[in-house]
Amino acid sequence: MRKTLPNLSHNCYYKRNFIFPSFFYYSSINYSYVTLMKNIVLAITGGIAAYKSAIFARLLIKAGFEVRVIMTTGAQAFITPLTLQALTGNEVHTSLLDEQAEAGMGHIELAKWADLIIIAPASANTLARLAMGMADDLLTTVCLATTAPVIIAPAMNQQMWAHPAVNLNVQTLRDMNYYLIDPASGEQACGDVGAGRLPEPEQLLDAVRLFCAQQTTVQLLADKTIVITAGPTVEAIDPVRYLSNHSSGKMGFALARACVEAGAQVILIVGGKVALPTPLGVTRIDVLSAEDMLIAAQQCVVGSHISMQANSSYNNDSHEHSHQHNHAHQHDHSHQDGSCDCHYEYEYEQSDTHTPVAAEPQSLATDIFISTAAVADYRTEEAAPQKIKKTQKSMSLSLVKNPDILATISLAHPQLFVVGFAAETQDVERYARDKLVAKDLDLIACNDVSRKDIGFASDDNAMQVFFAKRYEHEAVTLEKASKDKIAQQLATIIGETLRQR
Repeated sequence: MRKTLPNLSHNCYYKRNFIFPSFFYYSSINYSYVTLMKNIVLAITGGIAAYKSAIFARLLIKAGFEVRVIMTTGAQAFITPLTLQALTGNEVHTSLLDEQAEAGMGHIELAKWADLIIIAPASANTLARLAMGMADDLLTTVCLATTAPVIIAPAMNQQMWAHPAVNLNVQTLRDMNYYLIDPASGEQACGDVGAGRLPEPEQLLDAVRLFCAQQTTVQLLADKTIVITAGPTVEAIDPVRYLSNHSSGKMGFALARACVEAGAQVILIVGGKVALPTPLGVTRIDVLSAEDMLIAAQQCVVGSHISMQANSSYNNDSHEHSHQHNHAHQHDHSHQDGSCDCHYEYEYEQSDTHTPVAAEPQSLATDIFISTAAVADYRTEEAAPQKIKKTQKSMSLSLVKNPDILATISLAHPQLFVVGFAAETQDVERYARDKLVAKDLDLIACNDVSRKDIGFASDDNAMQVFFAKRYEHEAVTLEKASKDKIAQQLATIIGETLRQR
């Protein structure tokens, strides 16, 4: 079934329920879906935005796709077929009644060849003709004759885009299972300002990549909401200096991307000063300190964070969960009495010890909590209001313990599926298994950051995954690979393990 693709001009779009503030072209990722959805027909219709399609076609080629181009008569008024032929290396198709092509039923052959059809830009006229099921030119005929999914990226004057007739056609196309990318907002060639711009080619490529990844990835995490913490935390010493660590956030970002590709809605809480581009389809929340991260995590888990309230898909009324605690399995809670009371949850109490305390049960807006962040264990007891001057030969800092975010969330919400990460330099397995039990995790992924070829700041990783006893799984070793590949493997492990709860 065709669904709505990202709205590249707003903060969020619905159905897949992705929220993302920015778009980037990450060319270094080797996506296996390119071999599964390799053949793309790029259709270009009339409009000034047609010039972007030339760049988009080239980006598709660079990403590994095979591209054939259809151009309408209107499109040829803005950009020549020769340009697209030079960029793609393939003949450009312009006419339904091309005698040479139709000798071999060219429009049917093209429709069968395509793994994916992308119409960018799509004019208002094209939307209307597709909505009516017309087949009076090559583009509309191919769309009717193909079984491949069709992505439409409309582009037109902002007043045209707002017209009721266009809105009706767009809704009709959605009902007919076409995928639509809503236009971007901004200044238009005519001088108007508003929605109607074709998104930038890099943004279109990211949307296509995500779409292809989701079409070719088993949707083990479909309809699941996941909160992931990533990066280091920053603990202020004074307005200039701070305590932190070497975490780059790359593993958390890679995991967020992999979870979206597996069908999940992902909220990524990013600590420190991580400048990595936000993966497409991910809601990003930036924080600094461990306490900030804990507050954000608690709010996201129960759906009270402003970023979730802005998107109706995170509303508890519309998001169905299977948060039923299974009493048949034995939790490994380290409660004082060793019991597991499913009728109570815990909330973070503002105190020096950050001890979880009993609270009334809350409904959850999250299915899975994953803690990849490297949270500082300690912070200064009180940050200096002004820059500390170096007037003494030595100085001492009074440090207090930071809250344990992973333990707090896990013990407060036993119905959550909770995944921990452990970065160790020695006795990796022993420390990981201790954390698994003490914090009542469902599984924990650990790595040896003393190795120079993996871990912090590296693009590669190697991990061991340990499971809670109730799952009766042996540890899984993930051999050294790119963090993106490790993340995809972890997303699969999480999805498969979650099904056993």
